[in-house]
Amino acid sequence: MSACDVDGVKGGAAAGDTLPVWNLDDLYRSPDDPALRKDLEGVAIDAARFAERWAGKIADLAGNRLADAIEAYERIDERMGRLSSYAQLLHAGDQTDPQIGRFYQTVTEKLNDTSARLVFFALEINRIEDERLEALYKKSARLRQWQPWLRDIRTFRNHQLSDDLERLLHDKQVAGRSAWNRLFDETIAALRFPIDGEDLTEAEALHRLSSPDRSVREAAGRALAAVFSDNIRLFGHIANTLAKDKEIEDRWRRYDRPVSARNRANHIEDEVVDALAEAVRAAYPRLSHRYYAMKAGWLGLDRLKYWDRNAPLPDVEEPPIGWQDAETAVLSAYRAFSPELADIGRRFFAGRWIDAPVRPGKASGAFSHPCVPSVHPYILMNFQGKVRDVMTLAHELGHGVHQVLAGGRGHLRSRTPLTLAETASVFGEMLTFRALLDAETDPARRRALLAGKVEDMLNTVARQISFYEFERRLHDRRREGELLPEQIGAIWMDISRESLGPAFDLDDDYAAFWCYVPHFIHVPFYVYAYAFGDCLVNALYAVYRERPDGFADKYLDLLRAGGTLRHRELLAPFGLDARDPSFWDRGLSVIEGFIDELETA
Repeated sequence: MSACDVDGVKGGAAAGDTLPVWNLDDLYRSPDDPALRKDLEGVAIDAARFAERWAGKIADLAGNRLADAIEAYERIDERMGRLSSYAQLLHAGDQTDPQIGRFYQTVTEKLNDTSARLVFFALEINRIEDERLEALYKKSARLRQWQPWLRDIRTFRNHQLSDDLERLLHDKQVAGRSAWNRLFDETIAALRFPIDGEDLTEAEALHRLSSPDRSVREAAGRALAAVFSDNIRLFGHIANTLAKDKEIEDRWRRYDRPVSARNRANHIEDEVVDALAEAVRAAYPRLSHRYYAMKAGWLGLDRLKYWDRNAPLPDVEEPPIGWQDAETAVLSAYRAFSPELADIGRRFFAGRWIDAPVRPGKASGAFSHPCVPSVHPYILMNFQGKVRDVMTLAHELGHGVHQVLAGGRGHLRSRTPLTLAETASVFGEMLTFRALLDAETDPARRRALLAGKVEDMLNTVARQISFYEFERRLHDRRREGELLPEQIGAIWMDISRESLGPAFDLDDDYAAFWCYVPHFIHVPFYVYAYAFGDCLVNALYAVYRERPDGFADKYLDLLRAGGTLRHRELLAPFGLDARDPSFWDRGLSVIEGFIDELETA
């Protein structure tokens, strides 16, 4: 997913520019592809055979036999991943086509039925006593290769329910959380925003919030607010239902806090996330408050409105950037750091693994979908020719390159927790930004680049922690009973005023803007991973600037590790430790240094 701000769907492509549309043939040629039907039927048969062969036997297996079972499970899971990826990507390309929607739901339901046969496997693995598993590792080199994956599976051991309950929860997903997610996605995709006689998509309307003309920004902001407000009861109902669904499951699984399940999935301690959030909130006055006060002065305003947040600096023209120029800028920056990174990145362009144009029905924002190691990742973005679009391309390409490198670990061991999944993406952004900044000689444009980077970093750190705080308060309040849309809006406004600071005069209609952030719906508490990743990368980049020799090799090793190592082990070669309170201050000081530079520019 794209780092940062969802309302950062930005840009305006150069006239006549041809933007790439992804080619999904490496997965399947069409929804009617015989190979797809064969895989869908075959994987169901394989799962049934797997269950017949292994169910009830896992706890008593010798080491090599357990390795046999894991390898068979991986083959099935990877085939399901291939099918699921195709359905998801096709749907992301057009969320308003009812035939695609029907295909997506059908595949999701069939895969859910198939995977239900496999639920027993993790449950039985978690019943193996620690002492027995350690003894098996000593006797079987093949099983030791799976130790990181088994470690991660057993992370949830104390929160596991009975087999029947686990199967019930699994079976109900397609009629529960997945169905609500689809309703949200298709509702957002179908919304149209009337602005100056045109009915614009969300991406097009959000793009106008970065117009240099304040009247254009205001018109876009008012239209977005009006349409979001008209649909707020539905969005409020979706949010309430999903928050209650999460509360019920958290209670049954004995999680003390709404965020604890996400932290466990990210393999990170609650106290580390608490320290991150506290450090960022304490830094609001010297980061976002200070910067936006400066921006108000640049724009000649006493107070900013919400439609001014993404306004460009005045008197600085930003000519449209062509796709080829964007590709060259990103790959050149990657190559200067590591030729291997650039060579992998080039494959995304040559192979048409990127879908770049804005079009009706297409998912907004940006993401890099890892698919499966036997294929390759796919990138979706909405490129419209701004510097921030180049940064988005650099970000998503970082994800993609990371996913390719981690793929060498295989399907199950390549999966990276969210907190570390943002490392390569944010580092790729930083490489590209530094290259653009170093090449710029015009003082006004250099200041604009610097301001744009500061805003992106504030969106990634301060704004994402405010999103995290919004979720935390919403889920805490939901435990007391259903929240009216007005109550959710009030939480959003309190959080926004705290994070943005006194430079903003926020109108009441901004209260509806929480509803378009998909992370709240799809992956509760995802958002802090962006801030974690940005601060981590800032600290890593500082090490790179101080001691560049050998850094690239250690960095590539970090990416190749996939999900096999935890954050402590990955950061140790760089002399960094996220448990150290000064770690977060080090990352935040990079943003503060950019603001210092802007103040004297």
